[in-house]
Amino acid sequence: MSKPRLREQYDTTIRPALQKEFGYKNVMEVPKLDKIVINIGVGKAASDSKKIQSAAAELTLIAGQKPVVTKARKAIANFKLREGQPIGCKVTLRKEHMYEFLDRLITIALPRVRDFRGVPHKSFDGRGNYALGLKEQLIFPEIEYDKVEDIRGMDIIICTTAKTDDEAKALLTAFNMPFAK
Repeated sequence: MSKPRLREQYDTTIRPALQKEFGYKNVMEVPKLDKIVINIGVGKAASDSKKIQSAAAELTLIAGQKPVVTKARKAIANFKLREGQPIGCKVTLRKEHMYEFLDRLITIALPRVRDFRGVPHKSFDGRGNYALGLKEQLIFPEIEYDKVEDIRGMDIIICTTAKTDDEAKALLTAFNMPFAK
């Protein structure tokens, strides 16, 4: 299997540029992508178990990997939620799958968001990780519009090995992440 396009780009141009920009002495100090976690919370799954299966099926199409069904850690009576009840699904992408997904996210999915003006600058957590929330799963071309039962949002967390937010932002900018002006 050949290297993904973004991985090739990272190895040839992005890593040397970041090493020069931040003055790293060792190549291993240069920040890189660690993993991407995609999470879908299905609040209506408490009353209807078919919603969790359709969310998992859609996440499988988007990520290309089978998701893990997440369960409630404790019971909350106001939400009619019991401990151990399925409430969402998540998938963790690493290595080639991660680069392929990031490529599809940046080049295909994000430009399809309605009234898109760029992703926010403030979504870094202080340790070099970036969180992004999407309002609907329809922006991914793998999802067929006619077969969608509910419109669901999702959280995408991009974990990097960067120590600071500035390093992580430089890394994601080098990958052409469309930050808001």
